[in-house]
Amino acid sequence: MIWRNIASNFLTLLIVLLVAAAAAVAWGKHEFSGPGHSEVAQCVQIAPGASLNAVSQQLAAQGAVSSAYIFRAGTDYMGKARDLKFGSYLVPPRASMEDIVGVITAGGPSTCGTEVILRVGVRENTVLLRDMDVETGVFKEMARYDPAGEQQPEAIAAAAQKPDARLRVTVAEGVTSWQIAEALRQVDFLAGEVAEVPPEGSLAPDTYEVERGSDRAALLAEMSRRQATILASEWEARPFGLPYDSPQEALIMASIVEKETGVPDERPQVASVFVNRLERGMRLETDPTVIYGVTKGQQVLDRGLRRSELNATTPYNTYRIDGLPPTPIANPGRAAIRAALNPAQTDYVFFVADGTGGHAFARTLDEHNSNVARWREIEAQRGEPTDTPVQGGG
Repeated sequence: MIWRNIASNFLTLLIVLLVAAAAAVAWGKHEFSGPGHSEVAQCVQIAPGASLNAVSQQLAAQGAVSSAYIFRAGTDYMGKARDLKFGSYLVPPRASMEDIVGVITAGGPSTCGTEVILRVGVRENTVLLRDMDVETGVFKEMARYDPAGEQQPEAIAAAAQKPDARLRVTVAEGVTSWQIAEALRQVDFLAGEVAEVPPEGSLAPDTYEVERGSDRAALLAEMSRRQATILASEWEARPFGLPYDSPQEALIMASIVEKETGVPDERPQVASVFVNRLERGMRLETDPTVIYGVTKGQQVLDRGLRRSELNATTPYNTYRIDGLPPTPIANPGRAAIRAALNPAQTDYVFFVADGTGGHAFARTLDEHNSNVARWREIEAQRGEPTDTPVQGGG
């Protein structure tokens, strides 16, 4: 009888324990998957090489999660314990622990915190310091300077030293390889030498996440790798019948398209003009190639082309040579590469500026001359010179 009572009590206790355990698991699951406790947005920063335990404690300390243990256990159960990605991520109010795991293991560009950004532009380079206001989700500019000629503000120097600061290099479409190499030399959060300027057109305009002390040559190699991947992909998907013998020729054309228009939607039309000209045996007659022959991509030509420059026979003077120039004249982005390999189906062989930032396209010389006359009137009204050439590519 005694043993029967003991067994009965033990069974009862076991049932109670199992019920309690099931309730605890259900509660833990609800805590992990249900709405979070934070009423405000949180900037969650994951340090390089941070462990799940450290991140769990950090999130609990800042109030992003209610329990470090539940967060750690849930992350481990999801098989995400080793998938933490370095960066700073904005987590919205009431985000569940499960949501937060998804954010900090997905990776990608950081979405909050302090940023120091080198922007490489066609006309100038700028280093920006930005910080996010988590209440509005908007980055605020804190400081900026031109690394080519201005002293670095102390705020930017200090921010770049912070271990949780996000460092980026953003390269605009249409910059030259020389401009990119020079810009990288101008900032002190990068290290290493640039032994030689990469071939023109070989670097992908894009945003690159870097760490303090990242090697400049390695960054240029990554830019080259991305551009090669983009070009190979677009070349593989090209239609038949284009007047290019190699991906390099398509890249040259893409660089011309990139420099000829700042209107994204115009790229396929601009490409069609030059493709039509090649197919008809007409010269390209585009100013940006002549300019590149003058500057070698090492400066911006803040003046019109001289008549002597237009008359000179050089490898880049497409008013004087047949076909494409020998190299790209800038680093085109994916959209320009795609346009060069997928030009619009048009009969256009001329275009000229229309005064809106875009261009007026024409099929015949008479149409083009009418467009040129309108452009000359606009130039006169603006008090601009009216003797610059506008043949072919304007």
